[in-house]
Amino acid sequence: MSGHDHGNGDDEDAALFRAAIGPVRELPPAPEPPARPRPRPRARMAERDEAQAREDFRLGRGEAFSIGRGDVLAWRSDRVPPRTLKRLSQGLYAAQDELDLHWTDAAAAEGLLRRFLAAVGDAGHGCVRIVHGKGINSTDSLPVLKNVVDRVLRQRSDVLAFHSAPPAQGGTGAVLVLLARR
Repeated sequence: MSGHDHGNGDDEDAALFRAAIGPVRELPPAPEPPARPRPRPRARMAERDEAQAREDFRLGRGEAFSIGRGDVLAWRSDRVPPRTLKRLSQGLYAAQDELDLHWTDAAAAEGLLRRFLAAVGDAGHGCVRIVHGKGINSTDSLPVLKNVVDRVLRQRSDVLAFHSAPPAQGGTGAVLVLLARR
């Protein structure tokens, strides 16, 4: 016989092997690999409070906004010299388009404002006017739309500067916005 016989020889080999080694006992199971560390417990209420605060901030509610009815909105990017903001405040740039947000709520105003800025940017406009009103109809003492406009404009990279309009163009109820050309 050459090599290995794969018929009954396997059974005979197994029987010879068991007879040679004697009785066997099963090994205890190997210990489990260490479990992944569990995530740290989360403070769900705190997360919910934080999410609500972010939403309030986004919609212009709460202490985050403190621009009053008569306050002037003014901001400029570092890319714009101070004299440009001064010229904007004097109404020396002609507004090429206008958005009137009167009678909208904060969420609707934010959506309209973002779409308007995208559209006038696509059209290549350099200066626009946004009429937000003075907040006379706001339920609390803060003009909600004015605060929403201020926050949205500050967040956008295409806004170079903005300033409340001169009295003849809407005063503190409107803002002139200088846009970067695309």
